[in-house]
Amino acid sequence: MDFESSYDISATAEFIHSRNFTRVALQFPDDLLKDSTKVVAALSQRLRSLREIDVTGSENVTDVGLYVMADTTYGSCCVDEVAALHINADCVIHYGQTCFSPTTTLPAFFVFGKASISIANCVESLTRYALSCSKPIMVLFGLEYTHSIQHIKTAVSEALMSSRSELKSEVHFADVPSSFMFPSKDIKNLNGLQEPDNGLTNNGSSNEASRPRYSIGGLTWKFPKGKSMDDFLIFWIGLDNSAFANVVLTFNACEIVRYDATENQMVTDLSQQRRILKRRYYLVERAKDANIIGILVGTLGVAGYLHMIHQMKELITGAGKKAYTLVMGRPNPAKLANFPECDVFIYVSCAQTALLDSKEYLAPVITPFEATIAFSRGRQWTGSYVTEFQDLMDLPQVEAGNQEEARFSFLQGGYVEDNDNHENAKEDREALALVNATEKALQLRDNHGSLIKRDAKSGPEFFATRSYQGLNIDDENAVPEPYLIGRKGRAAGYEDEKNQQET
Repeated sequence: MDFESSYDISATAEFIHSRNFTRVALQFPDDLLKDSTKVVAALSQRLRSLREIDVTGSENVTDVGLYVMADTTYGSCCVDEVAALHINADCVIHYGQTCFSPTTTLPAFFVFGKASISIANCVESLTRYALSCSKPIMVLFGLEYTHSIQHIKTAVSEALMSSRSELKSEVHFADVPSSFMFPSKDIKNLNGLQEPDNGLTNNGSSNEASRPRYSIGGLTWKFPKGKSMDDFLIFWIGLDNSAFANVVLTFNACEIVRYDATENQMVTDLSQQRRILKRRYYLVERAKDANIIGILVGTLGVAGYLHMIHQMKELITGAGKKAYTLVMGRPNPAKLANFPECDVFIYVSCAQTALLDSKEYLAPVITPFEATIAFSRGRQWTGSYVTEFQDLMDLPQVEAGNQEEARFSFLQGGYVEDNDNHENAKEDREALALVNATEKALQLRDNHGSLIKRDAKSGPEFFATRSYQGLNIDDENAVPEPYLIGRKGRAAGYEDEKNQQET
């Protein structure tokens, strides 16, 4: 496949030229950065040709500034609006894998790329799978294979029609996403696993309006009325990446198979991906026993992230726990290790970068959906999983009921009482001051001289329990240390060294 077709040079230039953009940011992931100079040269030449056609003989032609962006602040799948605003860009051209998260300020044009795939082999695998199943099949795919989906769809339809087998399934394909996106105005209806339509379609059919609409990772599709995802099998065309993990977690009740386009074979063993869901449930139980929670800001461009951060703060405070908001760019184990007082972290980011799970992290990192389950009394996990935090906007609050009732902890193997410092914040501050004053008078110390205290409920309490609290002045020893006279001179020869040489 030629270079200009792979990077959609003509479509990109038409998008820029038709909207009169003059400052354009080109966002490349690390693996595509090597082609950035060629892309800039090809785009500049194409834009120059379009301007010559429109303004023949006119000298008032504004050149388009193309700025290459790399090393994104957060995940490369999101549009880096923060970096683009530093150059006052009018729009962002995003290259490579994308999560299709809605933007807040800038329009974006997506170049998915065109990964190679054997259409004949894929059609054969999908047809053979459809002839062996009794349930209908929904075909989802990685965005890098968008260019081949229409050919696959046509070939599969012809193969099924010519088949004489009585056992054949209906095969549905997700709609190919649009290549451009404009900033979202309504943060409450940005995305969703199932979104009801609010009006008639173009042909005025009320049946189309009543069909449930699903959306994930830029792909959208509709089912007949009365159908849901549980009634379908999923056939994924693409790699085993974060987009596929998002599908496996979201539709965990469906049977899923994957067609590996690089190996030209079907993969039916998804036990490793299924274990991820069990791991996430374990992290939810860990979060229930947490006292101090850190909210990690994992994006500054996805629409609605501020709303979700405030919603998480209210949720944590209502559960009687302490919340701290942390902005540190792309998180890693070394950065999070600087906050040992946090028992758990909530990562507010796009769906494809939200799952941070590694043995190197000292504390669990959970998603807003998992935090909603962990910190909402009376809310149980039904098995469904939500990766897009936009789907949690204005989620109806569950009545807390009797907060004084003990809760059973699966990790501690007994009943525990959650703190309720939301209603009695003033009394708690007074009680804490009294406790601190008492501890100064009656200090129970261990062999190392550190104060023995209960589990910390806030950052200051955790700091008080630390054996090392920085370079503080020793109040117990008021006698000043004697000062010593230092050496005089330069490193080439101090005075005492000169005296030794003279003697």
